[in-house]
Amino acid sequence: MRIILKSKLFIALLLLLSFSVSFAQTAEEIIKKADEKYRGKTSYSEMTIDIIRPKWSKQMKMKGWSKGTKYSVSIVTSPAKEKGTVFLMRDKEVWNYMPTIDRTIKFPPSMMLQNWMGTDLTNDDLVKQSSILEDYTHNITGEDIKEDYTCWVIELIPKEDAPVVWGKVVIWVDKSEYMMLQTDYYDEDDFLVNQMIGSDVKVFSGKKLPSKLRVIPVEEEGQETILTYDRLEFDIKISDQYFTTNYMKRIRL
Repeated sequence: MRIILKSKLFIALLLLLSFSVSFAQTAEEIIKKADEKYRGKTSYSEMTIDIIRPKWSKQMKMKGWSKGTKYSVSIVTSPAKEKGTVFLMRDKEVWNYMPTIDRTIKFPPSMMLQNWMGTDLTNDDLVKQSSILEDYTHNITGEDIKEDYTCWVIELIPKEDAPVVWGKVVIWVDKSEYMMLQTDYYDEDDFLVNQMIGSDVKVFSGKKLPSKLRVIPVEEEGQETILTYDRLEFDIKISDQYFTTNYMKRIRL
């Protein structure tokens, strides 16, 4: 009887310790783990992008390489009209190489809020993704279920004078795999503007991640952009020359 009682107490102690360790994580630490998981030290991706509108739709395919939070480059592989178009992100700068005119341009600040390639993402979204760690304070506000995963609900509030457009961001991060399964973007008046919803969880390079992301502007009925990862590899060797303007026209399809 004593052995059984001691076993029950031991199990209860382990559960309590496990809960305490989980609870000890700060919201900022959780967001950092989730962000690092999606990036790795380096990454290579192949992606299909479906732009859906009430009266038409369009599909693109891209390849992309990234290094840390400040460097990424991508090339359009289809359709033929945009094939070979390259986008380079270096720190807070965005460069675009257009093969049709054999010219590389740097996006001025006035272009940063324009839609990227006709999607529901802006050029600024691509640059500011890393700012979820730098420009916001983080608070765990509750728990929820997304895609059958139990998630922390974490609220991000901009720091004073932070160079961001959102009044608030809410992110659902699952407790077991640290996947960002949903992100809601609010304006300064606390109205929901955009949602990014992850689904179809798959294993890429040993990591569980949503392979499909739906970007939904909530006030635009029948409009969304669907990003599907067809291939995703992490922590591979990538030459630094990939992230230079001189190399943009040399990237292979």
